Amino acid sequence: MTRPPFASLLALTLLAATLTTPMAVALEGDASAPIQVEADRLDLDDRAGTAVYQGDVSIQQGSMQLTGDRVEIQRNAAGQLTTATATGQRAYLEQKPAPDQPLVRAWGRTVVYHVAERRIELIDQAELHQGGDTFDGGYLEYFLDRRVVQARADAEGVDERQRVRMTLEPEQQDGP
Repeated sequence: MTRPPFASLLALTLLAATLTTPMAVALEGDASAPIQVEADRLDLDDRAGTAVYQGDVSIQQGSMQLTGDRVEIQRNAAGQLTTATATGQRAYLEQKPAPDQPLVRAWGRTVVYHVAERRIELIDQAELHQGGDTFDGGYLEYFLDRRVVQARADAEGVDERQRVRMTLEPEQQDGP
C-alpha cells in the first residue's frame, strides 16, 4: 500500500517533534520553541523507526543544537525517541541545562544522545565544555542531570589512544 505524501510529511513532522522535545526540556521555553531542521537529504523509515539526515545537518530547538555530517534518529515502537546519533569530522551538541547553569558544548566524531537517560556519549576526539571547565579524550560520557563526566583515553572502534585532559576553573570567591 502506498502512503499519500501528506502522511509521510506528517510522520516526518512528528518524528522531528519527538527528536527535540525530550532534549529541550532543560529550559522552560525550549519545549515550545520552533524546531528547525536543515539537511541535504532525508531517508525516513517509519517501520524501522529511523530517520537519517545527511549533508551538513543542523537541528535546533530553543537552546539545543545538534549538528553533523549525518544525524540518525531512532525511536521505539511507541514512537518515542531513544537515540540521536550525529557523526562527522566534528559532530556537535549544545544545550543550556538550566537558566543558572552555563551552556554545555560537546564535540566528537560521533555524538550519541540517549534520551531516557539524558546521557551524552562523545567518541573519538571527544571534547566537553561547561563554563570554564573542559574535558578531552578518546571517549567521554556526560550525564546531564547529575553533571557527571566519565572519560577514557580509549574508545571502541578508535585506533589511537587520546589521553584524557581536564581543566577545571576554580570557583569564584566573593570579596572578603
